[in-house]
Formats: sequence, structure tokens, C-alpha cells
Amino acid sequence: MPGRIAVNTDTATTWQRATLTEIRRETPRAATFRFAVPGWHGHVPGQHLMLRLTAEDGYVAQRHYSVASPPDDAGHIELTLDHVEGGEVSGWFHTVAKPGDTVEVRGPHSGFFAWTGDRPALLVGAGSGVVPLMSMLRHHRARELSVPLRLLVSARGPEDLIYASEYGAETTPVFTRSAPRGVPVGRLSAAQVATLLADRPERGWEAYVCGSNGFAEHASRLLVAAGQPVDRIRIERFG
Repeated sequence: MPGRIAVNTDTATTWQRATLTEIRRETPRAATFRFAVPGWHGHVPGQHLMLRLTAEDGYVAQRHYSVASPPDDAGHIELTLDHVEGGEVSGWFHTVAKPGDTVEVRGPHSGFFAWTGDRPALLVGAGSGVVPLMSMLRHHRARELSVPLRLLVSARGPEDLIYASEYGAETTPVFTRSAPRGVPVGRLSAAQVATLLADRPERGWEAYVCGSNGFAEHASRLLVAAGQPVDRIRIERFG
């Protein structure tokens, strides 16, 4: 099948050392952190990993994060993190972390939200919910897949749109609080979802929805109302 990815699941339970090599600012509150992980044996777009930080006094903090990079980025992974108010791990990354620092990672985990590129994908995300969807989009481009892919991404405003410079004709942005001149402001609407579903490929869409609890519920209801089969909607939510 096109885009099929081989992943060594035997390593998913092993902690590996990851060295931070680059920090890229995406928005005022989100940044991408690139790591070198020589023992990383790949992932499927949409999967996540467990990250572990250990303080000098032995205190340990662990968090799950979606992988933003495509699977062909051998020996490296990228994570995009919001700066969460009061967040132990995100706070450390945004205020302390620097290239050369090391953390531990384990994974990849979860196959439910994964997309290998073997079926048309309709991606719907809000805020940092676009992170696993970007891994799918990057995989689609890197392997020049012919299978249809569409992305609908919601953000408060243009300054909050993560990965803004990477979007192309496959992407429809939705702005809920402020927007460029001539672009409507408001929540994801039934009309916007219906427009995407109307461009239905022969095999239909596999829909992937990622965002806050409220957004995931709202988006999935709109998809069902527009005719998307319930059993072809995969949801990953947070908050």
C-alpha cells in the first residue's frame, strides 16, 4: 500500500536519550523542539510518545506528546509544545531548555490515530491539535503521495496559527477571534465542513479530529451531520 511504514514496536517500551538540537518559534506561545534520537526506529504519523524529565533532586515528570515530524526524518523527532500556564514540563521547555540538553523518550504509542497514507485523509484540528496532523501532512508531501488529503485548522487568529508558513492549497484555516481582512471570523461551521466533504474521493474520507474536548465534540458532530460515517472518524482530544 502507498505510504506503508515499518515500525519496530519492540522499542516502544524502552527509554531512549534524546538530545535537543534546535528550537523554532511557531507562535508567541508555541515552539517546536527538535531532538536527535539515534535509537529511534520510526513512527506512524499521528502517533505520540512519552517524554520524561528528571530533576537534579530526582523528581520525575512525564508527559505524552504527539510527534510532529514525518517518519522519514531518520534519527530525529520534533515536538511542538504550547506554553501551558503553570505547566511543569512545557514551562521548562519554554523558559529553560537549550540546545544540548537531554531528555528521555519512549515510544511510539497508539495506533488508533495513526495514518500511513493508504487512504484519503480529512484532517481537522484546532490549536496544538494540529501537531499530529502536521506529521501526516509532512509525510504526504515527503513521499509525494497521490492519495487525497485535506486539512482544516482552527486558530484564534493568524498569530496563533501553528506552522502557518507550511500550509498550501490543501489547507483551509478558520479564525475564531481575529482574521485577515476579508476572511470571516467564527467557529468551525457546518458550511465549511460540508464544502470539504462535498469533494469526496471515490473511497470516501477517513477523518482525523484533534483538539480540545469542546472542539473535538463540535467538529465530530458537524462531520456526522454532513454525512461522514461515524466509524470513519478518529478523535484525539486533550484538556
